[in-house]
Parts: sequence; structure tokens; C-alpha cells
Amino acid sequence: MKLAIDEARAGINAGHGGPFGCVIVRDGEIVGQGHNEVVKRHDPTCHGEIMAIRDACKKLGTHDLTGCELYTTAEPCPMCAGAVMWANIKKVFYGCNIEDTDRIGFRDKEFYEAPGDISEELHREECLEVFREYTALKDKKNY
Repeated sequence: MKLAIDEARAGINAGHGGPFGCVIVRDGEIVGQGHNEVVKRHDPTCHGEIMAIRDACKKLGTHDLTGCELYTTAEPCPMCAGAVMWANIKKVFYGCNIEDTDRIGFRDKEFYEAPGDISEELHREECLEVFREYTALKDKKNY
């Protein structure tokens, strides 16, 4: 966790974004690390956990981080929690909780509720065709 805290400090001191640092470990070895770079990259998806997952996947040459643990300075938001699940990371250790994050001005709490009417189904049949094409390719290739 100390390295995640150091990563967060490096990010805030560089003006990259909020105080969110993250380290990913497998078998006692750091395989990925990152900090919030939302401001630096002008990209709202560049949270510390996402940056560390990207780093670990690149270093390991895989999209599957089974066997890894994630250490982060704050409880992952729903986007990051989803990324953790997609990466197959089974254990997350965090320092600050959602209430702590809220107290310093981040709106994570809002994202734990389902969004209002922002979604609408459109062109389902055409999209299902793409799904069928993918399934056919998947049967032939190792996706």
C-alpha cells in the first residue's frame, strides 16, 4: 500500500489528477502501477486503477490478471470495480472509503446508483448480426 500512496503523491505533485494511486502485485512482485491522470490526459477514464491495470496488462502481455492483487488509495468507483472484475483480479485492498472520497470533493457516491434515462436500444438487429459474425470468428480463432 505504501507504493500506491507514493504513486498517488507523485500524481498530485505533478498535477495529473486526484490523490488516487494504485499498484498491482502478482506473487509478491509489482506487475503494474499507476495514478490518476484524468487532468493530464483530459480523459475521465484515466483513474489510478485503470492506469495500473493497463500497465500490468502491457507488461504481462495479457488482458487476464488472474492471480493478481490490487492495492489502491481509495475504494474503487464502479468504473474501476468493473475493470477489476473484467481483468479477473480477485482481491482489492483500499485505503480510503467512498465517504472519505466524497469529503474531498469527488462524486463517487452518485455512480453507485443506476443512471437515469441515458440509454436507449437502437438498431438491435444490425448489432446482433455483428455479434453473430464475432461468434463465427471466435470459433475459428482464439479470442
